[in-house]
Amino acid sequence: MTSIEPWLREILRCPVGHHELIDAVGPDGAPELQCATECGEPGCRRAYRIDGGVPVLLADESRSVPM
Repeated sequence: MTSIEPWLREILRCPVGHHELIDAVGPDGAPELQCATECGEPGCRRAYRIDGGVPVLLADESRSVPM
């Protein structure tokens, strides 16, 4: 999926809930990172797009994804 270096994966966290991020695929088929646990709204987690291999970890640009 994504080619984020393992050392970087260890330190990347959701800027909202500070949760671990896991690999996922967005509705358009593009890779993204999602919170590993509930974050934001009950029953949902936050998703962050990846642009050119760089995760965009901005709360204002995240989207809510049902679990």
